[in-house]
Amino acid sequence: MMRDYHINIFYSEEDQGYIADIPDLVACSAFGQTPFEALAELEKAKTAWLASAKALGKSIPRPKYRPLIYQLAA
Repeated sequence: MMRDYHINIFYSEEDQGYIADIPDLVACSAFGQTPFEALAELEKAKTAWLASAKALGKSIPRPKYRPLIYQLAA
């Protein structure tokens, strides 16, 4: 399911590393020294996020976030 959600990865000067997040999953983000590390950590965070939501009986949001650039191309 990771491929269904849009992922942002960006460099943070403040943190001196890369941040990866999934906008559709509130507060689902991860840090890494490289973009690949951030993405690998995000996979773990996503798995934990989904398991926690399921355990608490919360609904899992469908992938819907798309950056403006993709919306304009459609």
